[in-house]
Amino acid sequence: MSRFILLTVNGLANGAILSLAALGFVLIYKATEVINFAQGQFLVIGAFVVYNANVTWGLPWPVAMLVGIGAGILLGIVVERLILRRLVGESNLAVIMVTIALDAALFGMVLFTWGAEPKPAPKFVPHGSVHLFGDVAVAADRLWAVAVAVVVFVGVALFFQRSRHGVAMRAVADDQQAAMVQGISVNRVFAFAWALAGAAGAVGGVLLASVNGGTSLDLESFAILVFPVVILGGLDSVLGTVVGGVIIGLLVEYTKSYMNVNASQMLPFVVLVAILIVKPYGLFGQVRIERV
Repeated sequence: MSRFILLTVNGLANGAILSLAALGFVLIYKATEVINFAQGQFLVIGAFVVYNANVTWGLPWPVAMLVGIGAGILLGIVVERLILRRLVGESNLAVIMVTIALDAALFGMVLFTWGAEPKPAPKFVPHGSVHLFGDVAVAADRLWAVAVAVVVFVGVALFFQRSRHGVAMRAVADDQQAAMVQGISVNRVFAFAWALAGAAGAVGGVLLASVNGGTSLDLESFAILVFPVVILGGLDSVLGTVVGGVIIGLLVEYTKSYMNVNASQMLPFVVLVAILIVKPYGLFGQVRIERV
C-alpha cells in the first residue's frame, strides 16, 4: 500500500509539471492555432537561466525565478514577433516545420551556451522528505511541484475570468474576426499567448530540474510527454491539460514500477494513438466541424 501511495504522489508531481508545460502549448494553440513543437525547449531554457541567475550571478532565488520567468516571456515574444508573425497566411505544414526547426535551433543554442554537462538541482526547492500516512515518506520537492502547479492554474483561471487581457484572449480563441471588430488587437493577443507559454515553461523547467535532481539537456526528453497530454486532454482545453497531465503522469509511474521502464516510455504514445482514433478532439477539446 505504501508503495502505491508513493507512486501516486510521484505520478501527481510529474503530471503537475507536464500540465504546466502543456499549458503553454494549449495557450499558443488556442490563440494562434499554431502547434509549437519547440515547447520543450522553453522548459530547458527557463531552467538553465534560473540556474545561471542563482548560482553564477549569485542572485537570491526569488530574483532568480523572476529572471527565469522574464527570460521565458522574452523568448516567447521574440519567437512570435520575429518568426511566427511572418508566417501568417502560410500553410499549417509550413508553420509546423518552422517550429520543429526552431526546436533544433534552441537546442543548439542551449548546448553552445551551457554545454552538455548537467548542472545541480535548484537549492531553493526543499529536498527533504515528508511522512504521509505513517511510514510513507515522499520527496518534499514533489509536493512542492503539485502545490506550485495548483497555484499557477488557479491564477490562470482567475486571469481568464477576471482580467481584461484574459477576456480578450478568450474572445480571440473563439472568433478572431469578431474580436477584431470589437477593437481587440489580435497581434497583441498572439504575442501575449507566446509570452505566457514562455513563463509557464520556465516555471515547469525549474520544477522538473528539482524533481530530476539537476538541470540538463535531458529535461527535453521528459517534455516530449507533453504531446500525449495535450492530445488526451484536448489541444484547446486548459482543463484538459490538468486531467491529461495527471493521467499520463500516473500512467508513467505505475507502469515503470509494476511493469518496466520500456513500457512506461511506450504506453503514453499508445494512449496518444488510441485517443486520436477514438476521440480525436481529446477528452475536453472543442469539436469543430468544417464545411468544404
